[in-house]
Amino acid sequence: MKKVIKHIDKPLLLVTVFLFIVGLIMVFSSSNVTAYMSKAVSPYNYFIKQSVFLFLGFLLFLFMIRFNTKLYGMVSWIGILGVGASLAILLVMGQAKNQAVSWFDFGVFSFQPSEFIKVIMIVWMARYYEMHEKRLNRYGTSLFPLLVGGALTFLILLQPDLGTSIIFVAIVGSLFLSSPISREIKNQIIFGCFGLVLVVVFVIVGSGKTLIYERQLERLNFRDPCSRLLTTGNQVCNGYIAINNGGLTGVGLGNSTQKYLYLPEPYTDFIFAVIVEELGVITGIIIILLYIFVLYRILYIGKKSYTNRGALICYGVAVYIFCHIAVNLMGLFGLIPMTGVPLPFMSYGGSFTICLIAALTLVQRVSVETGLRKEAKKSS
Repeated sequence: MKKVIKHIDKPLLLVTVFLFIVGLIMVFSSSNVTAYMSKAVSPYNYFIKQSVFLFLGFLLFLFMIRFNTKLYGMVSWIGILGVGASLAILLVMGQAKNQAVSWFDFGVFSFQPSEFIKVIMIVWMARYYEMHEKRLNRYGTSLFPLLVGGALTFLILLQPDLGTSIIFVAIVGSLFLSSPISREIKNQIIFGCFGLVLVVVFVIVGSGKTLIYERQLERLNFRDPCSRLLTTGNQVCNGYIAINNGGLTGVGLGNSTQKYLYLPEPYTDFIFAVIVEELGVITGIIIILLYIFVLYRILYIGKKSYTNRGALICYGVAVYIFCHIAVNLMGLFGLIPMTGVPLPFMSYGGSFTICLIAALTLVQRVSVETGLRKEAKKSS
């Protein structure tokens, strides 16, 4: 274990731990009013739950960091089949929550399969392209992960969960482009997909239908959402008000006014608005800069990896985190429909917190394997 700790990427570890601590503080600050006034539970309810999620994530980190990423690749097939089946079962047995059937509710805890499939898909594709590296000049071998990803995306879209679908497609697509498949096949697939998308768009538009649901179209409010404060612009406009209230330095930790039931679930989708209101635009910019640093370190670790498997895992995790940041913040600013995508490190949520820690642990494991490989070469 000492050798493992020695080769963990310390800068990445320190920054991610700091972000998780800030997120935990902000979960309490943004949720206590809603918990007490709207949910009729203790003001500490979400803070305690998030603390439990982080503790479980820490235990998961201590367990996962011990094993080679090759082992995770070998068992990822089980994860793909298991979570894929749960996505299908969810459509039959699940109950709608926030107008989407995305959760299994077991009372004590909830389980969101679509969160776990993102990380599992990263590991599975990395292992798949490593195993079939010598046969990636064949279309069938190269396209198989895309077919699996397409089937899983279809199940997620049926929930419907637009945000998760966008992120999942981005992960699958980026791993495909980063894989050692020949440029010729990649180009043909890109043009083929582009043509297919155009055909689908023309067919749907020609039929008078839309690509997204009406409730999602109503959330495209970046053109003066406050003119529709009492209708479809309510969420985005109150987010703008929170950010405006904060100014450069904020109104002080715990002093947000928009968390008093003006923002829906301010501890999840809109937590960044509360952060800026309480701690200021400067703090918001610092958090974004720390996000950029995290992404840089992950890509750096991937570039230094001695295996394609390790590199693909890091690239997939970087895309995973970046897409969550982009989709959440773009939804907050009304550039896309607010889709319920959590903000990494900051938002409350068990499934996402556990998956994020698992993804970061995989990156750290790649760093460890690279360090151990270099150490072995020096000794030999």
